[in-house]
Amino acid sequence: MINFEEEIKKFHPSLEIEEAEDAIYNNNISDITDIMIDMVNGLKGENK
Repeated sequence: MINFEEEIKKFHPSLEIEEAEDAIYNNNISDITDIMIDMVNGLKGENK
């Protein structure tokens, strides 16, 4: 039988996952909300 407590103690996250997390969280790409705000501001004449 598998002892889940022992298996959890042995667990170490993969470095690739941690690197991917950093890349995702630190990426500053415009999403649809940013694009819509820019469009609305453009219609109001409030361009940056």
